[in-house]
Amino acid sequence: MARTLAQRTSRRSFIAAIGSALVGGAMLPLLPVARAAAAETARPKEDPGDPTQCGYWRNCAVDGYLCACCGGTTTSCPPGTEMSPTTWIGTCRNPADGRDYIISYNDCCGKTSCGACFCNRNEGDRPLYAPQRANDLNWCVGAKSLAYHCTVTVILGTAAGRT
Repeated sequence: MARTLAQRTSRRSFIAAIGSALVGGAMLPLLPVARAAAAETARPKEDPGDPTQCGYWRNCAVDGYLCACCGGTTTSCPPGTEMSPTTWIGTCRNPADGRDYIISYNDCCGKTSCGACFCNRNEGDRPLYAPQRANDLNWCVGAKSLAYHCTVTVILGTAAGRT
């Protein structure tokens, strides 16, 4: 079998295949799955408070209806909606461990507004010239539907340079 393989392939093709495997292996950490796993390890051990309340620590820069009151959770959209791929971010301090966390605020789109648990906190909000930090836009522009339903608060990681 080895002799047959050697007759059918050249050294160059063998070296090219090994090079492709090495480059492909080096790209694995760039996949979204790897980032999601890293974000999971950045979650705080204690998550104090009620996610359905505006004063909940993750809601420091939210502007909209909380998905935790609308059939979803703090990190997942309710059934019948989809999470918009576009987002705004904020940095919120967890009172349990005193650390700052980067929070991604994703709108869930596809149904009309939830109408429950409206929260408008603008800590760290920026004018529209910095849209990635502004919460006054319709962030459903990247979804199949422009209809806004509610907002989830996903922890991306800890803020650099803070304890």
